[in-house]
Amino acid sequence: MTEAILIKNGYVIRPEKKTILKEDVAVVDGVIIDCKMAREMHIKNMKEIDASGCYVAPGFIDMHVHVFKDFTELGIDGDLVGIKQGVTTIVDAGSSGIYDYKSFKDLMISRSETEILSFLNISKLGLCGGRSELANLDELMEVEELKEFLAKEKTVVGLKARMSGSVLKGNGIFPLEHARKLADAADLPIMVHIGNGPPSLPEILALLREGDIVTHAFHGKKGGILNEVDELIQEATDALKRGAVFDVGHGTESFSFLTMEKFKKNFRCPFTISTDIYLQNYNTPVGSLMTTMSKLLALGFALEEVVECVTLRPAQTLGLKEQGTLENGTRADITLFEIDEQEKILFDAAKREINSKRHLKPYMTIREGKVVYKT
Repeated sequence: MTEAILIKNGYVIRPEKKTILKEDVAVVDGVIIDCKMAREMHIKNMKEIDASGCYVAPGFIDMHVHVFKDFTELGIDGDLVGIKQGVTTIVDAGSSGIYDYKSFKDLMISRSETEILSFLNISKLGLCGGRSELANLDELMEVEELKEFLAKEKTVVGLKARMSGSVLKGNGIFPLEHARKLADAADLPIMVHIGNGPPSLPEILALLREGDIVTHAFHGKKGGILNEVDELIQEATDALKRGAVFDVGHGTESFSFLTMEKFKKNFRCPFTISTDIYLQNYNTPVGSLMTTMSKLLALGFALEEVVECVTLRPAQTLGLKEQGTLENGTRADITLFEIDEQEKILFDAAKREINSKRHLKPYMTIREGKVVYKT
């Protein structure tokens, strides 16, 4: 039986066109189609959704979460930070390596209504053995192991390398050099976590190529993307020219209003927005993807750009051709949200305050043409 939805009266955001227009969106059997065509099909029992006062956007993508619940100390329920927050696709960022991926797939991916993809940790242990997974070089995955794994596993969209001193324990840049070999052999991007060195950020950025992702790019720690006169360091400029992507990756200690304000003032480089949400930062300071997006709104970014940062840009970065857009013929992952105009105080990772006058709130989440959550 044909299943159809007509979403009426909403403000539709089309990131590929950078527009917000009041129009309808039609879905038939899980695919977005032309509204006129849908009406001409005279489908019985077409469900109509009144989206008056709501914004209608492609399904939101959060490409940095940790949802290996019960197996890692960070793990949080995927649907709690996914469909219940208006996020149709989440990408677990290195919680699992190849040792425990079957459990991750069987217990997390298969049981979640939210689509869960993965950046595979270059350590075979992932975060299941603790947070210093790159301290033991003997646990690094080898090229042949990765190729064998990828021949059977299609939910992996890239590799994860956490390049902080606390993770590496003196191993320096070597794990990233190894990740580069793995990524090149498998034709996958690397998501690189940056924070406190060593190694230094210039060393890290020099190894990145087109499609690689620098998460926590806008942290406020020493040795970041901006120099002492608020210019991008040369290695950051070079990495962006090569096609690397800067990602927010808010996290507990990794997003600074001050850094983002300086970046916004002086540069117009596209970036993506993700949360790095996990069990300990779910309530504060992260909250949700929409809370993180609201912080960017409060910093002066336009709504259509903030939405593009969680739809079209991550979809393009991850090679998700059916997502990030409301174009006819694409998969019907759709996020409906409202904007609360009551003033709220929001915080960055350094506990700095910002006054938010426009706060995004989830209203309805549609996955593959089915309503999976409504507030």
